[in-house]
Amino acid sequence: MRFQVISDVPGIARVAAYYAEVWQTTEDVLSTETLHCIRHAGGATIGAFDGDELVGATTGLFCPDGSVYSMIAAARPGVGHPLKLAQKDWAVGLGAKSMRWTYDPLVSRNARFNLVKLGAVVTEYTVDFYGPMRDGVNDGDESDRLTVQWDLTSERETHESVPQGDVTLTAPDGEPLARTDGERIWCRVPRDIVQVRKESAALARRWREAVRGVFVEAFEQGYVATSMSREGWYELERR
Repeated sequence: MRFQVISDVPGIARVAAYYAEVWQTTEDVLSTETLHCIRHAGGATIGAFDGDELVGATTGLFCPDGSVYSMIAAARPGVGHPLKLAQKDWAVGLGAKSMRWTYDPLVSRNARFNLVKLGAVVTEYTVDFYGPMRDGVNDGDESDRLTVQWDLTSERETHESVPQGDVTLTAPDGEPLARTDGERIWCRVPRDIVQVRKESAALARRWREAVRGVFVEAFEQGYVATSMSREGWYELERR
């Protein structure tokens, strides 16, 4: 496996096509022109290659505060972690101390990767971040997003705890949605929201609204999300 900052137009066009394939759309997720402008402005698209095959890519740009904003990432299973570390090495090499990005709060596997594997923290919930989306993965769903903050200067010790305390809300499937022990809050999401969307858009929408309610209220009270269990439970702690 090799990782490479891509700076030539054909290579950038290849990544743009790869992003469109992953998001199951004939439209550009990020166009070749946009990716090239990001490179020209000091950002970078990093590709992961298995031989000559493109098996992952991520694009990031610098922010005025010296941090890096990771706009998009996609990778074959097993490639995501080393790809993210390659992006970290690029960012640190240019002086960045933190990186942030967004993801769908209902996708539990991404939550585990971000919070447990990388040790990042979720600091913000934004309702309908992008507005209506038309790609094959998100079509018809509201684009709520969590913002992840990843400290590039130190590693955060991660943990997984069992949800405790009283059940405060019930999920659309009739099982507990939220628990609290008075200090921490736990919020459950579906094991596979992509499958839920395929089976019932209405049920997926109810999950979106239920989880949104827990997170928006918790963040207003000064909580951040620090972990995600294998069973699909976020853990939120006071900042």
